[in-house]
Amino acid sequence: MIVRNEAERLPRCLESVRDLVDEMVVLDTGSTDETVAIAQSYGATVAAYPWNDDFAAARNAALESVTSDWVLVLDADETLCEPAIPAIRQSIANDDLLVVNLVRQEIGAEQSPYSLVSRLFRRHPAVRFDRPYHALVDDSVLALKAQEPHWQIVDLPMVAIAHAGYEPGAIAQQNKSARAQTALERYLSEHPDDVYARSKLGAIYVQAGDFAEGLETLKRGLKLQEQQSTVNPHLAYELHYHLGIARARQSLPELALSHYRVALKQPIGDRLKLGAAINLGNLLKSTGNLDEACQMYETCVAIDSDFPLAHFNLGTVLRAMGKSQQAIAHYERAIQLAPNYAEAHQNLGVALLKLGRVRDSLKAFERAIALHETTNPQEAQRIRQELEKLQFQV
Repeated sequence: MIVRNEAERLPRCLESVRDLVDEMVVLDTGSTDETVAIAQSYGATVAAYPWNDDFAAARNAALESVTSDWVLVLDADETLCEPAIPAIRQSIANDDLLVVNLVRQEIGAEQSPYSLVSRLFRRHPAVRFDRPYHALVDDSVLALKAQEPHWQIVDLPMVAIAHAGYEPGAIAQQNKSARAQTALERYLSEHPDDVYARSKLGAIYVQAGDFAEGLETLKRGLKLQEQQSTVNPHLAYELHYHLGIARARQSLPELALSHYRVALKQPIGDRLKLGAAINLGNLLKSTGNLDEACQMYETCVAIDSDFPLAHFNLGTVLRAMGKSQQAIAHYERAIQLAPNYAEAHQNLGVALLKLGRVRDSLKAFERAIALHETTNPQEAQRIRQELEKLQFQV
């Protein structure tokens, strides 16, 4: 791992791998807190590295200190999930295995709660990181496989890494999007045909509302991928997913629907497609196709029963279909999973009121107002005013 000023998060990360790894290699890029001392207290090999805005260079420098046969890469805001350890041990016993792709849970990410990352690989002189921001070993792995076809790559289906980088506090603390955009723009100026970089940069443009740049970047990525002999289904999913978001935000629902449907057809793990499934359900609901929207949200809940947004959205469409009792069950499940989910408390209040459960409804509204007060005081005031019109006071 590479670190800088991670004294607060580092112990949890290192603790999570203590029973799996034979050595810990920590590359410090200029910490001024207790990061180095904490790493050393866990027996880690710690090396200093002057930061040069290049994650790939730093990760390759860290590899120089590795002596074991396999490499697991983590960041300080990540932890290894203990239930995945037996499957990891079993996988790396395969002599022909080169890479084990791991499912990472993006804690706090509202739409896409899972990603697949190439973070576990055999130590091999030809396996190196590239790309200065989103540093990956994928390109070097494909090049090695072309020369030595016996090497295998597998995906572990269970969640192996928990990533806290999408939690609101973490996002506010780190200017991730701006740094990523600058690095990716610089990289693409030198590597204009890199589909992965185009998918990531296009997504950043769309998120920022720059649809012209986003669409151009993503469409170019699709065209480049079509020209390749082998289509990468993960990249195809990402490109269509973000094109769907762009078209939806441009109020072009038919185009958005087509991109989401293509994304969902990609042969990748179901967990990895939850973002497109949720967004497709939202579009179907907004265009009045409640039955298909309900089916889509039910699919999301079946894929991941612990995904709060899936339960919330399913509750919302069930309420729109007049099935308030079923809606309440899903709102309550969303709240159980995410107790501070203000919108879930709010919609629960509406559903309870519709069934005449006034006391329970007012409790739900009271909790929603309290939560909104800290993040959206205007919405809190609006709820109060609507309740006052109904002669209720909270």
